Amino acid sequence: MRLRAGCSTRFSLLSVIALATLALVGCGGSSPSSSSNSNPPPTTVDNTQPIQVNLGPANDYPNGVFTTVTICVPGTSTCQDIPDVLVDTGSIGLRLLSSQVTLSLPAVTDNSNNQLQECVGFSDGSFVWGAVASADIKMAGEKASSVPIQVIDSSTPPKYAVPNACTNGGTNENTVTALGANGILGIGNFKQDSGAYYLCPNGVCQSASVSVNFQLQNPVWMFPQDNNGVLISLPSIGDTGAPSASGSLIFGVGTQSDNALGSAQVYTTDGSGNFQTTYNNVAYSQSFIDTGSNALYFLDAATLGILDCPNYPGWYCPATTTSYKVTASGMNGKSTQLTLNVANAEALFAANGGQNAAFNNLAGDSGSGTSSDYFDYGLPFFYGRDVFVGIENQTGPNNIVGPYYAF
Repeated sequence: MRLRAGCSTRFSLLSVIALATLALVGCGGSSPSSSSNSNPPPTTVDNTQPIQVNLGPANDYPNGVFTTVTICVPGTSTCQDIPDVLVDTGSIGLRLLSSQVTLSLPAVTDNSNNQLQECVGFSDGSFVWGAVASADIKMAGEKASSVPIQVIDSSTPPKYAVPNACTNGGTNENTVTALGANGILGIGNFKQDSGAYYLCPNGVCQSASVSVNFQLQNPVWMFPQDNNGVLISLPSIGDTGAPSASGSLIFGVGTQSDNALGSAQVYTTDGSGNFQTTYNNVAYSQSFIDTGSNALYFLDAATLGILDCPNYPGWYCPATTTSYKVTASGMNGKSTQLTLNVANAEALFAANGGQNAAFNNLAGDSGSGTSSDYFDYGLPFFYGRDVFVGIENQTGPNNIVGPYYAF
C-alpha cells in the first residue's frame, strides 16, 4: 500500500536560491488579481464540489480523496475535465500530469519567452517538476480566471533535466502510477505556494525569484465569491474501513447557508499554517490538518510505545486498537482535547479482501528526533467531522482572519 506522509509544501526539503527578480509575462499579459475579492459577491452560485475517497486511478491509494477539476484555455470555452485529482489542504495550487492534459495552455514566461518551471518537494521525500501555465479553473459553479498552474512533466526524459537541488535523492512522481492521482488540487491556508522556481534559457535551469502574482495560486481565493476558505465534509465510517466514502468540498466559510461555522471552534495558526499539539506533557509546535496525508502521522513508535508494521514500514501495527489523548491549541488560545485512534494497518489493508479505501484509524510514523516530530492530522481526522480551512488575510465569520482551521 502507498504511504503518503503528506503533500504539504510547508515541509518541502527544497529551498529557493534567488538569483534575480524576473519580470514574467503571464497568460495573455495578465496576472492574478485580488480586486474582485474585496467586492460583494455578485450572485449566489453552486459552491459544492463532490469528492470521493477511493483507491485512486492506480488502485493503490488508501485514504486518497479525489475530485474532478475542469480546466479551460483562459477566456474561452475550450475546456477539459480532469478526474481523479487529489484534494490537498496541505499544499497550494493546481498541479496536473502533462499526460492527462490535452489542452494547449498558454505558458507563463519571462520577457525572453522562457517558460517558468517549478519544483515542489513533499514531506515523504518525493517531488514533482514541470512547467507553469495559465488556465481558468472551474469547480461546482465557481470559476477562477487565468490561474498559474503546474503541468508536471510526464515525459521521459523530461524536456529540461531536473535540477539536483530539486531531486534531492527523492522520487519523481511524474506518472499516474507514481503519483497515485492525475494531479493535486492544493487548497490550503495560503494564497500562493512555496515551491522552487526556475528558468531554463538555452536548456540550463537556474533558480529564479518570482513575483507572487506568477507563482501557483490557491484557486479558491481567486473566485469572485466564496473565496475565504473551504469546508471539507466526509461521513463517518466503521472502524474496519469502507470501500469508499462520498463527501463534499464546499467553497467559502460563512458565505452561504451551507458553510456556516455553526458550533465549530476556530483555531488560528502561525505564518506556516501550524498550531500546537500537546501529548504526554510535551508540546509540538508543528501541527496541521491535511487531506493530502492519507493517515494520522505523528511521533514515532518508541515515543508512543507502539509497534511498527513488519511488512509495511512507516505504518503503525498495534496488537489492538490504541487510543491517544492529545490537546490541540490554536495561536488564539483556543484548545480542545482530541482522541487519536490507531488500528493495525496490516489488518486494515487485508480487510474486505483488500478492497477498502477509507480508514478512520490508519496511522504512521512522522519520524524521530526534534526536527521531524510533528502531528499531521491526515484524512482519518476528517471522517464524521466538518473541517474548515481559512485562507490567509481573507475575512471569515465574526471578522476572523485566516489562516485558521475550525472544527
